[in-house]
Amino acid sequence: MHTYRSHTCSDLNKSNVGETVRLSGWVNRVRDHGGVLFIDLRDHYGITQVIADSDSPVFKQIEALRSEWCIRVDGNVLARDESLVNAKLPTGEIEVFIRDIEVLGKSEELPLIVFGDQEYPEETRLKYRYLDLRREKLQNNMKLRSDVVTSIRKRMWELEFREYQTPIITASSPEGARDFLVPSRLHPGKFYALPQAPQQFKQLIMVSGFDKYFQVAPCFRDEDPRADRSPTDFYQLDIEMSFVTQQDVFNIVQPVLTSIFEEFGGGRKVDKDWEQISYRDAALWYGSDKPDLRNPIKMQIVSNHFRDSGFAIFAKLLEQDGTQIRAIPAPGGGSRKFCDRMNTFAQKEGLPGMGYIFWREGAEGMEAAGPLAKNIGPERTEAIRQQLDLKVGDAAFFLGGKPKSFESVACRARNVIGEELSLTDKNRFAFAWVVDFPIYEKDEETGKINFEHNPFSMPQGGMAALDGDPLSILGYQYDLACNGYELVSGAIRNHKPEIMFKAFEIAGYDRDEVQKRFGGMVNAFQYGAPPHGGCAAGIDRIVMLLANEANIREVIMFPMNQKAEDLMMSAPNEPLSEQLMELNLRVIPQD
Repeated sequence: MHTYRSHTCSDLNKSNVGETVRLSGWVNRVRDHGGVLFIDLRDHYGITQVIADSDSPVFKQIEALRSEWCIRVDGNVLARDESLVNAKLPTGEIEVFIRDIEVLGKSEELPLIVFGDQEYPEETRLKYRYLDLRREKLQNNMKLRSDVVTSIRKRMWELEFREYQTPIITASSPEGARDFLVPSRLHPGKFYALPQAPQQFKQLIMVSGFDKYFQVAPCFRDEDPRADRSPTDFYQLDIEMSFVTQQDVFNIVQPVLTSIFEEFGGGRKVDKDWEQISYRDAALWYGSDKPDLRNPIKMQIVSNHFRDSGFAIFAKLLEQDGTQIRAIPAPGGGSRKFCDRMNTFAQKEGLPGMGYIFWREGAEGMEAAGPLAKNIGPERTEAIRQQLDLKVGDAAFFLGGKPKSFESVACRARNVIGEELSLTDKNRFAFAWVVDFPIYEKDEETGKINFEHNPFSMPQGGMAALDGDPLSILGYQYDLACNGYELVSGAIRNHKPEIMFKAFEIAGYDRDEVQKRFGGMVNAFQYGAPPHGGCAAGIDRIVMLLANEANIREVIMFPMNQKAEDLMMSAPNEPLSEQLMELNLRVIPQD
């Protein structure tokens, strides 16, 4: 017999009754039923109930067992009494009577209980991550992650893509976040960087004549943490193709992700028809470039109904350039109690409140209620109702100002309304391509033109587009949103050096600066670069959605905490003096 096991803890069933078997695993829990000990023995694959009574030659040893001790048992497979069968377990028809036992690893007193669903502070869970990972939910999440990555690779190979690896140590090349710098021992005073993404390398692979590239790639960004983003590193499905249009990229990505969500989505509906929404419309309708389309609410501009109206706050606001009033329809939200709850939400968001109108049955039929209705009068109120297609029992909420100042709050308000009124379909994955991103934005304080999005995107219209108003120039750039999260970001690349130099010039970068920052790629483009494009899909975020988790750390094996610290390995830590000397570095104490 094998040294440690003849079967795993999910293998045994009624067909094994009478056999002598060997199992190894962890003590999930121990139950003492009046001189008969029941032990749930757990390994990576499942749980088997093993038992012992006073007839067992190792009963005294078994009495000493505690949770999470690692043990090996030998025993006989017995059929459970029919009334004791556990249909929830693959091994629920049998149990193993212990004849021999070996303790492979004792456990100290546990800082967190592995069995059950007890909640523990994140600090405890991350410090003892190896124990946290023994819990059933985390085991399932990590298996799901592995299965998803395997399935993605298989599907990409079926589409005749090949996986190529790109460097982990490279040059610093800011792409929207801070680099992690790596000091060079051989070149004192100089630094490498960990790649924020394989962006430049995958484009160079296209210049090198490889037609279809993909990689499950690690990326490193020194970012502020969020629930849906790791503060240090993450993995993405990186894709690039030559001789493609934007729609060609969509046609590759959609079937791959659709099938992944169908395979691992647990039976939830997966949308087959993916909308294409302009960035401008996404901001208007949803207040976000990653809209949650499970919620049917669309915001609308209602500025004209408040211009020169009796509601002085909005009327005066609209006298300023670039301002507008938007309405968030709330079907079914037509009660003062609900409107008060939304007002409380707005106050928590730092606003004095949120204007509202709700419609109810009055003595003479439908009537509008709320402070705004009284201020603007029945004619304007009715015009708003008709524009928003609302009826008795419905409401509308209003926010105003320069759109960028209130869109994020409007987005959150829309989400809350959808949740509170049960409008959001929780059993669905809803996808949309967000397209036509502006390449530039203007700094409100300095008036300077900056890149708003990816500077390497091809401008729609090519060189001719760059002669117009910079704020009207759109790029062949696109994101894929799913259930309120950005899953994919990509672009058709600007592969022509003269267009690239011009695009950077508009943002204040001269030719020398572009050569200095991106010389490797720009130089390569002078030797017959093909038109190319691609995208990157966030593996961690995809698995987070499939696992129905709200926090990305639940699907990463060894994540950092909110402060970008590894509590288990004590990172970051202070380097040894010898290490600093070898690298010609000195740490300057912070005041």
